Amino acid sequence: MIIAADTAVVDQGRLLGKPRDALEAEQMLRQLRGRTHQVWTGVAVLDTQDGRLEVDAAVTDVPMRDYTDEEIAAYISSGDPFDKAGAYAIQNQEFRPVLTRTGCYANVVGLPLCHLLRTLRRLEIYPPQDVPYLCQTAHDYECGVFSSILRA
Repeated sequence: MIIAADTAVVDQGRLLGKPRDALEAEQMLRQLRGRTHQVWTGVAVLDTQDGRLEVDAAVTDVPMRDYTDEEIAAYISSGDPFDKAGAYAIQNQEFRPVLTRTGCYANVVGLPLCHLLRTLRRLEIYPPQDVPYLCQTAHDYECGVFSSILRA
């Protein structure tokens, strides 16, 4: 099997990639501040034995908190925003950019595990572990969407 995924931050129909420099990181963080945007992740699984390809996509609404200009400056000086789409990491414990965790948290981190599990099941691959439980435990998060994702 080959598994591939890529995540994009989308705000008002505009794709926010990884910032090129501190100024672009600041602009992105100001743009997102106090508003809700979306994180999209595409997942693809290729069965190398028979060439079968299955794909899926996850979309999560992300409500950002109203962080201060000083918090933005401190976060940028940490260096964390520069390898992150949208210039932030939801899991950053110091900056804490997100107001509330809703939807698929793992999607915002970068790999929507229940969407991956759903894709694997279409290829008749069934991991022996309870993926939703492990995901919630690892992220210390009670997910309200995993059952609807897996039913779809």
